[in-house]
Amino acid sequence: MKGERLSSKDFSLNHQSRDAVSMRVNEEMSFWDRLYIPGLIKGMLTTLKHIPKRKFTYQYPEDPRSVEERNDRYRGIHKLPLDSEGNVKCVACFMCATACPADCITIQGGPAPEGWKTKEGYQREKYPDVFEINMLRCIFCGYCVEACPEDAIQMTGITLPQYFRERQKEGEVLGGSRKDFIFDREMLIANNDIPEQGLHPDS
Repeated sequence: MKGERLSSKDFSLNHQSRDAVSMRVNEEMSFWDRLYIPGLIKGMLTTLKHIPKRKFTYQYPEDPRSVEERNDRYRGIHKLPLDSEGNVKCVACFMCATACPADCITIQGGPAPEGWKTKEGYQREKYPDVFEINMLRCIFCGYCVEACPEDAIQMTGITLPQYFRERQKEGEVLGGSRKDFIFDREMLIANNDIPEQGLHPDS
C-alpha cells in the first residue's frame, strides 16, 4: 500500500528470492543437455512409430465419410420424430431452446389440434406452431436432444453439405442464401426419411 514502510525482513526475503531465480537461470547444462542429437533421435523414433498406424484424421470435406463409416453417436442435422398417430412429439416446452448455447432454436407454441393425445392418452395442450433451427448458428452439440423430455428432437447421421447435395439431386437449388439454412418444422419432419443413425438420448 502507498506510504507503507517495508521492514528489513521484507528486504531479506526479496533478496533471497532474487538469488533463487538467478541460480536457476545460471544453472549450467550437462554435456547431454547441450548435445541435442539424442533428444532429436528420440523424437524421430516416436514419429516413425506412429507412421504405420491407422489414421484418425480425414481431410474433410475433400474426403467425406459415408453414414456407415461414422460413429453411432455422430451428430448431424436434426429431425422432429412423429408419434404413432403421425403427429410431432414436441409439446413446445422450450427446454431445447433454453439448453441451446448458440440460441439457434426458435419455437412458438400454440394450442394442440383436437385429437392430439399425450402418451397417457389425454388431450395435448400445446404443440409447436413454429419450430425453426438456424443451421448457420448451430454448433451440433446435441444439448437440445439431451434436454428434451419427450424424445421429440433427434440428430441424424447426415451432414449439412450431404443434405444439400441430396436435395439438389431432386432438382432443388439450396444453400445460395441464408434463409436456406433455417430449417422450419416441415423440413425437420421431412428429415425422418433420413437413415436412423446419430445421437439419441438413450444411446
